[in-house]
Amino acid sequence: MSKPTFKRPRPEESRLVAYTLISQVNREGAYANIRLPQLLNSSNLDERDRSFATELSYGTLRMQGKHDFVISGKIDRPFESLDPAIVDLLRMGLHQIFEMRVPDHAAVDATVEVARAVAGEGKASYVNAIMRSVLRDPPNFKEDTELHIMYSHPQWIVAALKEQVKDYTRLVELLSSHNTPVPPHLVAWPGKSTKEELILEGAIEMPEGKYAAKAEKMPGMYAAIHERRAGVQDLGSQLISEIFFNTAGEEGFLSWLDMCAGPGGKAAMLYNLLHTFRIKDTFVANEPTPHRAELVSHVVPTNLVISHPGQNLPAIGNTYDRILIDAPCSGLGALRRRPESRWRKTKEELKGLVSLQRDLLDAGVLLLNPGGLIGYVTCSPHRSETQAQVVDFLYRHRDFEIRSLEPFIPQSALSMNFLLPDGTIQMWSDIHGTDSMFMALFQRIER
Repeated sequence: MSKPTFKRPRPEESRLVAYTLISQVNREGAYANIRLPQLLNSSNLDERDRSFATELSYGTLRMQGKHDFVISGKIDRPFESLDPAIVDLLRMGLHQIFEMRVPDHAAVDATVEVARAVAGEGKASYVNAIMRSVLRDPPNFKEDTELHIMYSHPQWIVAALKEQVKDYTRLVELLSSHNTPVPPHLVAWPGKSTKEELILEGAIEMPEGKYAAKAEKMPGMYAAIHERRAGVQDLGSQLISEIFFNTAGEEGFLSWLDMCAGPGGKAAMLYNLLHTFRIKDTFVANEPTPHRAELVSHVVPTNLVISHPGQNLPAIGNTYDRILIDAPCSGLGALRRRPESRWRKTKEELKGLVSLQRDLLDAGVLLLNPGGLIGYVTCSPHRSETQAQVVDFLYRHRDFEIRSLEPFIPQSALSMNFLLPDGTIQMWSDIHGTDSMFMALFQRIER
């Protein structure tokens, strides 16, 4: 009897790129938004396949909590004992079946081919068996299925957001918004490109932002992006930078500090606004982490980038009129754009982040010139990082008060209605179509 002929694995490149990203994010700590462009640029994929690889990899990373629940019901061993490659392959396969428009047989066959190439015949057979078992007896998600499973979020995040929004229907809408793919937002850096240029190349206008457009193709295909005259930046972050810039009003020469500038989005926007409209002002971008400081230097002149722990900046002796503290935070406001972030932060880490935010604000007080302003920003709606941090700051610094952000909101964004009664700002992904950004403005009381 002749032996069966061995066929060389023929994985589709788009799925192989997706698996590589998923594996490197989950197993090596890679950041999806940084690593995926590198993988795509080194591939031979056309625009359509690049879009497929992006949707598959980002979607799998977002929804892997839900997929893990399904996998756990089909295996005869503890989930934690599964080979990591098998886990990521199954997640990718199930995502195609339940969350994408891929026919069942194609999802199984294509995933098994990737498994054969990256994990070998034995593990590929196991992946095939589990996926076919799922198809024979698919999960029956019901209305009473726990939200953290249905919408693939860690339980502590669901609990925190529930406490914040309170209304169940609204909570479901918010969780759902975190799982909805959104096209990249583009920013035309003032003085270097225009929104109209991006639109002429096929981007869609975003009327809420003076410099914002929505990408209709991979960002690198826009000339202004390729030539570093424009960037990729969520509308919420663009508006934060523009609002903070608007605090200058008609004042004369001002000195500006971005205390936590990495990876550089807000710093680039603020620098280009100043360089275009307030040429005599000075600007410094500080980023404590060296590799993130290097990223900042790609979008801000290197001679304006420094790297020190924010808490230590007062020892240098310089002071500033405007200080932006875009503080390290839980990142709960960017869950839709950073697919892996929900799985990387823990409730225990939040306490340390809140303490760091407090220290940075204290440093800002020592760095501020008389009459100056501190803009405190987090990409998070978590109360401990937003309103509670504001209350704590005002209690510890009785010589400061909140300055309402209302006068500084661009006319184009007024209809978004993200201003809170106390003069701070809270954006929400499900309401405003942005990352869930928070901002407060502090000013020392003149006696």
